[in-house]
Amino acid sequence: MKPIVSFLLLSIVVFSCKNGDKLENEIAKINIGVTIERFDKLFAKVTPKTLPNLKTAYPFMFSKRYSDSFWLAKKEDTLQVELFNAVEKTFANFDQTKIEIESLFNHLKYYFPEFKPPRVITITNDVDYRNRVIVTDTIAVIALDTYLGSDHEFYGNIPKYLCEDLKKEQIVVDLAEKYAEKYIYQPKRKTLLDEMIYFGKQLYFKDVLISFKTDAERIGYTNDELDWALANESYIWRYFVERELLFSTDSKLPGRFINPAPFSKFFLEDIDTGSPGRLGQYIGWQIVRAYMNNNEVSLRDMLITNTEDIFNNSKFKPRK
Repeated sequence: MKPIVSFLLLSIVVFSCKNGDKLENEIAKINIGVTIERFDKLFAKVTPKTLPNLKTAYPFMFSKRYSDSFWLAKKEDTLQVELFNAVEKTFANFDQTKIEIESLFNHLKYYFPEFKPPRVITITNDVDYRNRVIVTDTIAVIALDTYLGSDHEFYGNIPKYLCEDLKKEQIVVDLAEKYAEKYIYQPKRKTLLDEMIYFGKQLYFKDVLISFKTDAERIGYTNDELDWALANESYIWRYFVERELLFSTDSKLPGRFINPAPFSKFFLEDIDTGSPGRLGQYIGWQIVRAYMNNNEVSLRDMLITNTEDIFNNSKFKPRK
C-alpha cells in the first residue's frame, strides 16, 4: 500500500505545481506596466528655477505652509544630502524591485479586477521607519531611505529587531501589506484570536500576492526565527489554549504576542529569550492557511469572513 499512497501524493503535488504554474503564467500575461517616479532624484537636483515645475507635478509633496526657500534649504541640508547619496548608492539599479512591484500589481488586478495601478513615487523621508510605505487609491509612496540595509549606519538608534526589515527586499512585502489592509474587512478586534486572524489574513494575502517571497520574508522573520516558530508551533498553541488566551480581551496580549517586539512574552525565561516576536501573528497565519486548505473559499471572501467562522472551520492542528 505504501508505494501506492506515495504515488498518489506525488501525483497530487505535481498536479498542484502544474496548476500553480499555469495560474502564474495567466497572471503574468496581465502585464501591468509600472513607471517608478524617482521624486527623490528630482528633489535632489532641484534649483530655484525648476522648483515651481516640480511643485506643479507633485503638489501633494509640498505643504503650502512652507515657502520655496524652505524647500531649497532642505535640499541643501547636510543630512538630506547624505540621505540622497545613500539612496543613490543602494538603489542605483531599481530593476528587481520594479519587477516585484509589477508582479504584485498583476496579482492585485487578477484577484481584484477593480484595482487600478497607482503612481509609484519614491522619496526620502528623514528615515521615518514607521511610515515606510503610504498607499492611497491613486499613489503609492515608498521612502527609500528606510530600505538601505539592516546594518546601515543611519539606523544605529533604531532597535535591532526593527532594523531587520529595513532592506530593499522588503519593499514589495510592505507594499503588499498596505494593500491587504485595504481589502480586509474585520469588525473591531476585541480578543487575542481576533488579532491573530486579522494578521493571519494579511499574511495569507501575501502568500497569494507575492508567492515569489519566502515565508520568512513575508512575516519579516530571519530564517532562524521562522525555524523556531515551526519547531515550537505545538507548544505555542498549547500555551494559548491552556491559559485560555484566545478569547481573552486583556489589552496587554497584543503587546506580548502580536505587535513588533524582540521576542514574544510567555513569561518563561528559557522560552522568551529564544523566541521571535509576533508569534500570535504566526499562529493566526497557520489557522488561516488551514481554513483556506479545508474550504472552498475565494481570497476575497476570506478577507471579509469573521473570526469565528474562520477559526471554527479551519480544522487547525499545529505541527508537532
